[in-house]
Amino acid sequence: MFSSFTSRRGFAARLAAILPGLAVSGAVLNAAPAPQGASGVKKLDYEGKPAGTGFITPLILHNDTIYIAGQGAHSHDPKGEFPMDIETHTKKVMDNVKTLVETGGGAMDSILQLTVYLTKIDDYDGMNKVFKTYFPNGGPARTTVAVAALPGNSLVEINCIAAVVKKG
Repeated sequence: MFSSFTSRRGFAARLAAILPGLAVSGAVLNAAPAPQGASGVKKLDYEGKPAGTGFITPLILHNDTIYIAGQGAHSHDPKGEFPMDIETHTKKVMDNVKTLVETGGGAMDSILQLTVYLTKIDDYDGMNKVFKTYFPNGGPARTTVAVAALPGNSLVEINCIAAVVKKG
Protein backbone atom coordinates (compact mmCIF):
# COMPACT_ATOMS: atom_id res chain seq x y z
CA MET A 1 0.00 0.00 0.00
CA PHE A 2 2.80 2.42 0.81
CA SER A 3 4.26 1.86 -2.65
CA SER A 4 1.10 3.23 -4.29
CA PHE A 5 1.79 6.60 -2.60
CA THR A 6 5.37 6.70 -3.79
CA SER A 7 4.95 5.58 -7.39
CA ARG A 8 4.32 8.19 -10.05
CA ARG A 9 1.21 6.41 -11.22
CA GLY A 10 -0.25 6.26 -7.71
CA PHE A 11 0.55 9.89 -7.05
CA ALA A 12 -1.02 10.99 -10.36
CA ALA A 13 -4.18 8.97 -9.68
CA ARG A 14 -4.65 10.53 -6.26
CA LEU A 15 -3.88 14.02 -7.56
CA ALA A 16 -6.41 13.56 -10.38
CA ALA A 17 -9.05 12.61 -7.82
CA ILE A 18 -8.36 15.73 -5.72
CA LEU A 19 -8.02 18.39 -8.47
CA PRO A 20 -11.69 18.69 -9.48
CA GLY A 21 -12.63 19.45 -5.88
CA LEU A 22 -9.87 22.05 -5.61
CA ALA A 23 -10.98 23.71 -8.84
CA VAL A 24 -14.56 24.02 -7.60
CA SER A 25 -13.51 25.42 -4.24
CA GLY A 26 -11.11 27.84 -5.94
CA ALA A 27 -13.81 28.96 -8.33
CA VAL A 28 -16.12 29.68 -5.42
CA LEU A 29 -13.44 31.61 -3.56
CA ASN A 30 -12.38 33.65 -6.62
CA ALA A 31 -15.83 34.08 -8.15
CA ALA A 32 -16.71 37.50 -9.51
CA PRO A 33 -19.64 39.28 -7.92
CA ALA A 34 -23.01 38.27 -9.26
CA PRO A 35 -24.27 40.39 -12.15
CA GLN A 36 -26.56 43.29 -11.36
CA GLY A 37 -30.19 42.37 -11.01
CA ALA A 38 -32.93 43.68 -13.26
CA SER A 39 -32.96 46.90 -11.21
CA GLY A 40 -29.54 47.79 -12.72
CA VAL A 41 -30.93 47.67 -16.24
CA LYS A 42 -32.68 50.76 -17.55
CA LYS A 43 -34.91 50.37 -20.60
CA LEU A 44 -35.59 53.77 -22.16
CA ASP A 45 -37.41 55.28 -25.12
CA TYR A 46 -36.14 57.97 -27.53
CA GLU A 47 -36.86 60.71 -24.97
CA GLY A 48 -35.05 58.93 -22.13
CA LYS A 49 -38.26 57.98 -20.35
CA PRO A 50 -38.85 54.43 -19.12
CA ALA A 51 -39.80 52.29 -22.10
CA GLY A 52 -43.18 50.63 -22.04
CA THR A 53 -43.74 46.97 -22.62
CA GLY A 54 -43.11 47.18 -26.36
CA PHE A 55 -41.53 44.37 -28.30
CA ILE A 56 -38.27 46.25 -28.94
CA THR A 57 -36.62 48.74 -26.58
CA PRO A 58 -34.55 51.31 -28.50
CA LEU A 59 -32.13 52.12 -25.65
CA ILE A 60 -30.84 50.02 -22.76
CA LEU A 61 -28.37 51.20 -20.11
CA HIS A 62 -26.41 48.77 -17.96
CA ASN A 63 -23.15 49.27 -16.06
CA ASP A 64 -22.24 52.51 -17.89
CA THR A 65 -22.79 50.81 -21.24
CA ILE A 66 -25.37 51.95 -23.78
CA TYR A 67 -27.00 49.39 -26.07
CA ILE A 68 -28.88 50.76 -29.08
CA ALA A 69 -31.32 48.51 -30.94
CA GLY A 70 -31.14 48.42 -34.73
CA GLN A 71 -32.22 51.75 -36.18
CA GLY A 72 -33.67 51.93 -39.67
CA ALA A 73 -34.63 55.01 -41.64
CA HIS A 74 -38.25 54.66 -40.48
CA SER A 75 -37.54 53.59 -36.86
CA HIS A 76 -38.50 56.87 -35.21
CA ASP A 77 -40.51 58.21 -38.13
CA PRO A 78 -42.65 55.30 -39.38
CA LYS A 79 -44.86 57.45 -41.63
CA GLY A 80 -42.01 59.62 -42.90
CA GLU A 81 -41.93 59.96 -46.62
CA PHE A 82 -38.51 60.71 -47.97
CA PRO A 83 -36.36 59.73 -50.95
CA MET A 84 -35.26 56.12 -51.31
CA ASP A 85 -31.53 56.86 -51.59
CA ILE A 86 -28.75 55.59 -49.35
CA GLU A 87 -27.55 59.06 -48.32
CA THR A 88 -30.98 60.11 -47.00
CA HIS A 89 -31.53 56.79 -45.25
CA THR A 90 -28.05 56.78 -43.67
CA LYS A 91 -28.52 60.35 -42.40
CA LYS A 92 -31.89 59.46 -40.81
CA VAL A 93 -30.41 56.33 -39.20
CA MET A 94 -27.33 58.13 -37.90
CA ASP A 95 -29.50 60.93 -36.49
CA ASN A 96 -31.52 58.26 -34.61
CA VAL A 97 -28.32 56.63 -33.33
CA LYS A 98 -26.92 60.01 -32.23
CA THR A 99 -30.15 60.92 -30.43
CA LEU A 100 -30.25 57.61 -28.56
CA VAL A 101 -26.55 57.59 -27.62
CA GLU A 102 -26.80 61.15 -26.28
CA THR A 103 -30.05 60.31 -24.45
CA GLY A 104 -28.17 57.47 -22.76
CA GLY A 105 -25.37 59.78 -21.62
CA GLY A 106 -22.88 59.07 -24.36
CA ALA A 107 -21.45 60.92 -27.33
CA MET A 108 -20.65 59.92 -30.89
CA ASP A 109 -16.99 59.53 -29.89
CA SER A 110 -18.03 57.13 -27.10
CA ILE A 111 -19.51 54.61 -29.57
CA LEU A 112 -17.39 51.50 -29.20
CA GLN A 113 -18.86 49.19 -31.82
CA LEU A 114 -21.34 49.53 -34.66
CA THR A 115 -22.95 47.00 -36.98
CA VAL A 116 -24.28 48.26 -40.31
CA TYR A 117 -26.75 46.28 -42.42
CA LEU A 118 -27.19 47.30 -46.07
CA THR A 119 -29.81 45.96 -48.46
CA LYS A 120 -27.34 46.44 -51.32
CA ILE A 121 -23.58 46.21 -50.92
CA ASP A 122 -23.38 48.65 -53.85
CA ASP A 123 -24.56 51.32 -51.34
CA TYR A 124 -21.39 50.88 -49.27
CA ASP A 125 -19.62 53.99 -50.64
CA GLY A 126 -22.72 56.20 -50.30
CA MET A 127 -23.24 55.02 -46.73
CA ASN A 128 -19.57 55.67 -45.90
CA LYS A 129 -19.77 59.19 -47.32
CA VAL A 130 -22.50 60.11 -44.81
CA PHE A 131 -21.06 57.93 -42.02
CA LYS A 132 -17.75 59.82 -42.04
CA THR A 133 -19.51 63.13 -41.31
CA TYR A 134 -20.68 61.73 -37.95
CA PHE A 135 -17.18 60.60 -36.93
CA PRO A 136 -14.70 63.38 -37.82
CA ASN A 137 -12.25 62.04 -35.19
CA GLY A 138 -12.32 58.49 -36.56
CA GLY A 139 -15.05 55.92 -36.24
CA PRO A 140 -15.66 53.02 -33.88
CA ALA A 141 -15.03 49.36 -34.56
CA ARG A 142 -17.51 48.50 -37.29
CA THR A 143 -18.90 45.59 -39.24
CA THR A 144 -20.89 46.08 -42.45
CA VAL A 145 -22.91 43.30 -44.02
CA ALA A 146 -25.36 43.06 -46.90
CA VAL A 147 -28.77 41.55 -46.17
CA ALA A 148 -31.75 40.62 -48.35
CA ALA A 149 -34.18 43.15 -46.84
CA LEU A 150 -34.81 45.35 -43.81
CA PRO A 151 -38.02 46.33 -41.99
CA GLY A 152 -39.86 49.41 -43.23
CA ASN A 153 -38.10 49.30 -46.61
CA SER A 154 -35.05 50.90 -45.03
CA LEU A 155 -31.89 50.69 -47.12
CA VAL A 156 -29.68 50.66 -44.00
CA GLU A 157 -29.99 49.63 -40.37
CA ILE A 158 -27.44 50.26 -37.62
CA ASN A 159 -27.13 49.03 -34.04
CA CYS A 160 -24.36 49.94 -31.63
CA ILE A 161 -22.77 49.77 -28.22
CA ALA A 162 -21.43 52.93 -26.56
CA ALA A 163 -19.94 54.00 -23.25
CA VAL A 164 -21.62 56.45 -20.91
CA VAL A 165 -19.42 59.55 -20.68
CA LYS A 166 -21.58 61.85 -18.61
CA LYS A 167 -23.75 61.04 -15.65
CA GLY A 168 -27.15 62.54 -15.53
